[in-house]
Amino acid sequence: MGTETRASRLYSTLIAATLFLTACGGGAQPTAAPSKPTEAAKPAAVTSPAASPSPAASPAASPAASPAASPAAAASPAASPVALARIGGRVSVLGSWGGSEQDSFLAMVKPFEDQTGVQVEYEGSRDLNAILTTRTQGGNPPDLAGLPGPGQMAELAQAGKLIDLGGVVDQTAMRDQYSEDWIKLGTVNGKLVGIFIKAALKGPIWYNAKEFPKVSGGAPPRSWDELMALSDKIAASGTTPWCIGLASGATSGWPGTDWLEDIVLRQAGPDKYDQWWQGTLAWTSPEIKTAWQTWGKVVGDDKMVFGGRQNVLATNFGDAGNPLFGSPPKCYLHHQGSFITDFFVKANPNLKPVEDFDFFPFPDIDPRYSGTVEVAGDLFGMFRDTPQARALIQYLTTPEAQAIWVKRGGALSPNKRVTQDVYPDQISRQQAQTLTGAKTVRFDASDLMPEAMNNAFLKGILDFVQNPGNLDSVLSSLDKTQQETRR
Repeated sequence: MGTETRASRLYSTLIAATLFLTACGGGAQPTAAPSKPTEAAKPAAVTSPAASPSPAASPAASPAASPAASPAAAASPAASPVALARIGGRVSVLGSWGGSEQDSFLAMVKPFEDQTGVQVEYEGSRDLNAILTTRTQGGNPPDLAGLPGPGQMAELAQAGKLIDLGGVVDQTAMRDQYSEDWIKLGTVNGKLVGIFIKAALKGPIWYNAKEFPKVSGGAPPRSWDELMALSDKIAASGTTPWCIGLASGATSGWPGTDWLEDIVLRQAGPDKYDQWWQGTLAWTSPEIKTAWQTWGKVVGDDKMVFGGRQNVLATNFGDAGNPLFGSPPKCYLHHQGSFITDFFVKANPNLKPVEDFDFFPFPDIDPRYSGTVEVAGDLFGMFRDTPQARALIQYLTTPEAQAIWVKRGGALSPNKRVTQDVYPDQISRQQAQTLTGAKTVRFDASDLMPEAMNNAFLKGILDFVQNPGNLDSVLSSLDKTQQETRR
């Protein structure tokens, strides 16, 4: 990665401490007290075949959500209806969303299709990186595509694959509706090449609201030590405390990267976290090795995780939380991003937020870093400049479009015009409150790493879970990749 690109990405992370202060609700305080992109920013439930939107959007996944008849109907009261010209034609979109998230994206673009006459041809795959690389190198890219993260986005931009959006989207509207930090995270060498269409809070720990109090004895753990003491107590009773699933097609292992990132951020601190993703802090350093060992006390102990390590490796991340709701529960704790609520309700339609499931933030490890959170978001870029592609990417930046997904559940919006009243339930408003109340915010580290480093990280997660005793070998291999990507 070149010096200029690395410096640009470093600046993006340094400013990320203020990233969400204005991202959700335009700086106003939420109406209720206190969830990717993202997507995670890693948000696909399954590898999906190519799909075209049906005439009727899928029903909302959340019981509190309702389908939107038009962009204006789903937007916040402060938002103005977006004017869409009828141009017809087709636009191809490649993304990583499957299952209920694919349903929500198709619902999001349905009003666009109705008003413009443009048919959105969506193809969803967990193997996004490989497909995107093959198609761009072969001269057959999609018109628009979800981008794996700011790090990979920068590599695509440096290779000349992404179109400058400076003359495509309304720059005045972007500056009015988005925090400057979101715009800079989508900018490479002074050119806007990516836009965020949804965001996610990383690190929530989910539980069955009816069953968890029976084992927790009251308030959720406030520190890592308290969390581990509770985990030990549950394990001693004969029930595994944690449910974890790492399977996710070609990107299997990414839920483990989120665990490591949350631990590094709260154990070693934001400065070491930044040095780590930038490639200047070795994987074999005491700070990073200690983080793996800390996670290993959970994932490396079959008494701590439902089904043991082999089940962790085999279980799809979208299904991993379902044992929380067994009778009796087969686990009591599940670490996953804010978007997982969509999966809970899809698999268990009778569940209600707060009443049946709730969350507490990832607890502090070192008190010096109290109030720290990790976030992610889903980026979109343009690979082919057509009238239909321009119209769709313009639409996707609007509060009217983003409010549709927010209202359905499982997503937060980076657009300041999507206000708190659009969120479908108390939990999503709590997540926004967690974001806006954070003292220190950092973007998902693996998404900021070069693609080769990110891929090696995923493999390292799987290798470690398969055999925790091989940690030194795993970290040495990651060090080698880190050195290669810095050349």
